[in-house]
Amino acid sequence: MMLPETCIAYSMRTTLTIDDDIARGIRRVVARSGRSFKAVVNDALRAGISGDRVATKAKPYRLEPAAMGDVVGPYHLNKALQLADDLEDLEIARELETRK
Repeated sequence: MMLPETCIAYSMRTTLTIDDDIARGIRRVVARSGRSFKAVVNDALRAGISGDRVATKAKPYRLEPAAMGDVVGPYHLNKALQLADDLEDLEIARELETRK
């Protein structure tokens, strides 16, 4: 392929430290596709830089409410923040008592 005189082809060698899980994923793609490690990495970088990602429609997250049950002890379990505040107050009071 002839490149126009104004076009400069540039190739750079570099060393990357790739996380183990990413390297395993690249090796899986290499094995499936029969392409080189270098080609797979370059294609993945190009896709990431250009934003060419395959958009998958995620299923909306839905949480079904669950009953917390009857009151246990002096605390209503559906008032968790009040419970946390009360427990924190008790702990602070305990710490202040041990300092005396």
